[in-house]
Order: sequence, then C-alpha cells, then structure tokens
Amino acid sequence: MLLVTGVTRVPLLVYVIASALAFGLYGYDKQQARAGRLRTPENVLHGVELLGGWPGACVAQHVFRHKTRKVSYQVWFWLIVAAHQALWIDVLFLKMTFIDL
Repeated sequence: MLLVTGVTRVPLLVYVIASALAFGLYGYDKQQARAGRLRTPENVLHGVELLGGWPGACVAQHVFRHKTRKVSYQVWFWLIVAAHQALWIDVLFLKMTFIDL
C-alpha cells in the first residue's frame, strides 16, 4: 500500500467515477447498436474519456468488443490517452504543470 501524506485523492475519485460512466456508456451504446436504436454520439464518449474516463473506456472496448475497429475513433481515443499520460508525467515526475509554462 502506498502511503503518501499531503496528497489529494480527488484525481483518483474523478478517474474512478468517469471510468464507471464511460464503461456504462459503452455498454449502453453497444446495446443500442445491436437493437438498431438511437446511439450515444462519439463526441460524448470522447468527452467522458477526456474527463478521465479513458481507463473505463479501454476496458469497455474489450469487454463489449465495441469501437475497436473504427480507425478514426481509435485515433482520437489514443490521442486522449496520450494527453493524459503526458499530463501525469509532467505533474508527477517533472513537478510542474502545463499551466506554469
């Protein structure tokens, strides 16, 4: 168990909530796609991923086998993942933020 003093757990909470939402949206969208009904817009899915739901979206893509073949969707998804990784490398290892620049 990692014990860190003085560190807020808010980012972790945001990621957990956004990931659960993303997972649910992917499941719902897959169900709607199978039934031929109104789908969740891709910009909504990407928006939730951008807000921190990309881990849940990644799991959902594999569980539901959904949005895995659409190249344009995958490009945006992995750009979002890369942006999050760059942000956390910046914050955790470089001890700065993009805002400081």
